[in-house]
Amino acid sequence: MLKQYPMLRYVLQKAFWYLLTFVCAVALNFALPRLGDNNPVDIIMGQAGKGLSPTEAQKKKAELLVSFGMAELDEQGNVIYEPETDENGNVVMQKVPKLDANGQPVVNVVKLVDEAGNPVMVERQKLDEAGNPVFAEKSAMHKGKKGKKAKKAHHKMKKGKKGAKVAAASEMVPVMETVQAERIDTVMVEEPVLKTDPKLASAVSQFFSYIGKVFHGDLGLSYQNNEPVTNVIKKSLPWTLAIQAPTILLGWIVGNLLGAFAAYKRGIFDKVFFPCAMFLNGVPFFVFGMLLVAFFSITLGWFPAMGAYSPDIPELTFSWACIKSVSWYYVLPFFSVFPILLSGQATGMRSMSIYELGTDYMKYAKWLGLREGKIISYVFRNAMLPQLTGLAQSLGAMVGGALITEMIFSYPGLGMAMLNAIQKNDYATIQGCTLMISTCVLVANFAVDVLIAVFDPRVKAGLQMGGK
Repeated sequence: MLKQYPMLRYVLQKAFWYLLTFVCAVALNFALPRLGDNNPVDIIMGQAGKGLSPTEAQKKKAELLVSFGMAELDEQGNVIYEPETDENGNVVMQKVPKLDANGQPVVNVVKLVDEAGNPVMVERQKLDEAGNPVFAEKSAMHKGKKGKKAKKAHHKMKKGKKGAKVAAASEMVPVMETVQAERIDTVMVEEPVLKTDPKLASAVSQFFSYIGKVFHGDLGLSYQNNEPVTNVIKKSLPWTLAIQAPTILLGWIVGNLLGAFAAYKRGIFDKVFFPCAMFLNGVPFFVFGMLLVAFFSITLGWFPAMGAYSPDIPELTFSWACIKSVSWYYVLPFFSVFPILLSGQATGMRSMSIYELGTDYMKYAKWLGLREGKIISYVFRNAMLPQLTGLAQSLGAMVGGALITEMIFSYPGLGMAMLNAIQKNDYATIQGCTLMISTCVLVANFAVDVLIAVFDPRVKAGLQMGGK
């Protein structure tokens, strides 16, 4: 079926290989932090565990291990803790209270006896069937002279007048009984002493757990921000795309146009443009960015040296003040990348255009008297095809240069997020950002490969011949 659609087959083949490359990138992203003796959680806890109690640190570590997919879980999804062992390999046991279904300690009532085996008797207050203390009514009796008068008065009150009912003075006293003494004991059972750290899953289990989480959009938890890594990327990615997308696209388009024009016109324009482009092409991104900061920010004070918008703006909106501030802060980061990308594309396009101008079909076009614009369009179209391939190969370097630019200007993109994560050993954020950068580069390369198949007639011809 796919033989009838060579372009679709080509796209699906490329998509398969790029997907395989993405899985390899995920595997490297998983393996690199675990090459050392310690796992990433141990390193993170060295930073995050400061100021926490042992119980809080243990709970925090268990949460991090689960978020990294490193802890082994039971069927209910609970963390498994392995028992401690002694030097001989035996499990260390300890006595702990036995608990009932409600989590309360189980107790036993034990009757006390003396050394001879006779029951120890004690006097205690009698209890009724409901377990409440029993009291009895008792007449109040007083001693002394006053007590005698009180007794006579009590006798008279009790006797009273004919037909009259008089209540005698009385008090409630506890009813005592003699019983065997008892002791309440908590039932103890032996349990193994568990390790403080959860049991780690196998490397294979950790890898497949990590793969599954990545494809579900779960990149772990950033401990420095106490939020999912995906939220950190959502905040940073738009700023990175705002720098990289315009610089790469405009640098490629404008650079190729200027390179083709310089090759065709030659003369004074080429003599001035080509040396400047060669010089800029050899300047690293970060060096050019620092030069711009030193001259336009520190010396002249025309543009801000760092940040993405003014500190006076509390939050980003579509107001004119906010747009103006973001645009003003955008100037230096943009021009620290754009001229270098432009110069690299221009020098490559100039060389390819000079080669195309020397071919027989271009000489024939000139002899035919074709318009100058038509000739330039033919030159540009044929010389552009190798430039597309070069663009795909250089995307990684371009993205890396733009990330360094973000660090120089403290631009809140993925580069700055990675720098903050590296300084605080936030492995989850580092892994998430590098994986997102790799994904963007792979997607861009895939798009370039598809464009090559669309614009390059030689690729089209090869696809059609292979489809027959």
